[in-house]
Amino acid sequence: MKSPCFLLLVCLSAVSAQTPAPPLASPRPAASAKPKAAAPAFPDLPDPTVIAEFQDGTKFTMGDLKKLYPALPVPMQNAARQDPVEFFHEYATMLKYQQIALERKLDEQSPTKEILAFSRLYNLSVALVQDAIATTTVDSNEIVNYYGKNKESFKQVKVKAIYIPFADAPSAEDKSLTEEQAKAKADKLVAQAKGGADFVKLVKENSEDDPSKAKDGDFGTFSTTDPLPDAIRQAVFALEMGEVTDAVRQPHGFYIFKADIVNIRPLSEVRDQIFNVLKQKHAKEWSDHLNTEVKVDFPNPAFPPKGVPGTPAK
Repeated sequence: MKSPCFLLLVCLSAVSAQTPAPPLASPRPAASAKPKAAAPAFPDLPDPTVIAEFQDGTKFTMGDLKKLYPALPVPMQNAARQDPVEFFHEYATMLKYQQIALERKLDEQSPTKEILAFSRLYNLSVALVQDAIATTTVDSNEIVNYYGKNKESFKQVKVKAIYIPFADAPSAEDKSLTEEQAKAKADKLVAQAKGGADFVKLVKENSEDDPSKAKDGDFGTFSTTDPLPDAIRQAVFALEMGEVTDAVRQPHGFYIFKADIVNIRPLSEVRDQIFNVLKQKHAKEWSDHLNTEVKVDFPNPAFPPKGVPGTPAK
């Protein structure tokens, strides 16, 4: 079995989790416990405007900067904003170094030759995968059909909760419950709730989650895409309207959840989410098909060494 294309995984990961580079005209403030002054924005100049001129007479325009900026590593993007004078000095120095290196034909010598070749190979491969993802089309009917077949994956459950904490080594002074005592109390409350007892009354008399207790137990609305602990996810999304979970253990206590409202998010809310899922699915299919055309033989029995992952059967 072939593993998923590494480049595809990299690019799909970038699509779903990428933090885009701050735009040229409106820098994003840095997230920090101690706010920092935002980097100054580049002036909004027409693309043909020359913004720098190098020693050899080369002119660098605003359009050149707009093209170069997204390709820069994040530290260099920051440098270009914080100190554009120093950035352009460094950039011009690199151009000078490149000129001398080419004059000395370092690009034709090992290992630089191989480094440059692999860099080109890798970046062109990434560009192809990114282009495949960007140009993949998803038909509207496909989105509707996916939604119809996967409605449960768009379930939302608004819950009330009771929280019974426990301590690993409770002291007599703080009157904390042991895990065994907390479980016994939670099980008793579950039995009462499932037997028809007023859940809000049970919350007010027993729950030790102050924020939800102050709201008659309202704990929030969970969606299937929320990052929830597995135990809570399994318990909550198995509920129908009005049902109560068994006690759900978490590291420091037990939760009891009641489903107040259970519904399915409408297609209008999840269309973009489905579009991205199908786009990635099609990109993977494209990659898998391409991978089936790739064959590698190993004619020497000494390579690859026996026992390494993926060693072909002889």
